[in-house]
Amino acid sequence: MKSKYSISLEYIIEEFQLEQVYMPRSSAEIKVSSTEVDRPGLALAGFVEMFDPMRIQVIGKAETKYLTDLSSTQRTLRLEEFLKLAPVAVIVTSKLTVLDEMMCLAQKYKVPLLRTQVRTSEFLASLIANLNTSLAPRITRHGGLVEVYGEGMLILGDSGIGKSETAIELVKRGHRLIADDAVEIKRVSAKTLVGSAPELIRYYIELRGIGVVDVRRLFGMGAVKATERIDLVINLEHWDPEKMYDRFGLEEQYENILGIDVPSITIPVHPGRNLAVVLEIAAMNNRQKKMGYNTAEEFNKRLMEQDFE
Repeated sequence: MKSKYSISLEYIIEEFQLEQVYMPRSSAEIKVSSTEVDRPGLALAGFVEMFDPMRIQVIGKAETKYLTDLSSTQRTLRLEEFLKLAPVAVIVTSKLTVLDEMMCLAQKYKVPLLRTQVRTSEFLASLIANLNTSLAPRITRHGGLVEVYGEGMLILGDSGIGKSETAIELVKRGHRLIADDAVEIKRVSAKTLVGSAPELIRYYIELRGIGVVDVRRLFGMGAVKATERIDLVINLEHWDPEKMYDRFGLEEQYENILGIDVPSITIPVHPGRNLAVVLEIAAMNNRQKKMGYNTAEEFNKRLMEQDFE
């Protein structure tokens, strides 16, 4: 799948410590924009109608065995049909010997040729996971992201409602900050959202009246984290005495972010309410629900049984 985002081949080379067998130009100039990766068995056999040159092509032991069993003339023909399609890059795995014909034709058609010592299946899994993260659809939301008891909590609300103050109080209580003020959210799979902070403001919090503080320096490395999965959305809003708030927690609410429904709760804010403690309870309650126990449903069941007696 082609993404509207791209990364450089240089990034992939550095991330996976790939050997550059042949590079037609600077790897920083070559862009990868597809999250899909291919093993070109069909292309090497002559079927190229569905070939996508934007995908990285990975050649392992099976493809190498197929090619070495061909005569030199056939091997050259097959490789030429494949490489003249100009794939974005070809990576040979398991530290296999790069065939002479492959080297010559890669140079002819200016196709980057790389090599890794890692086995094919292991390398494919790592590469696909990395591409899905690096090229994932993304948005930026105004809010904060903290990890509380292992739960990633995205805190949303109007400016000045107390998001940053709540986040710093949670850090003081031993939890971890991921982002404040702006959260970059990526959809890394059909069910998973991951949040992080823009690099410029990473690990910083703005507290009105004090200014910008460096959480990593004040509280140590254990108080911050680079990324975190988003498990729960907290919507902070000013207390409205005329609004009926959920007293039992039976109503399941969700926030749709990048096509994924994330459990959410709305917390009214008024002076004297300890939001950090409330968010800790919310995190533990959400974790308990994921483990199969819903306190609200259990309490409602007991009430119903009481009514029938």
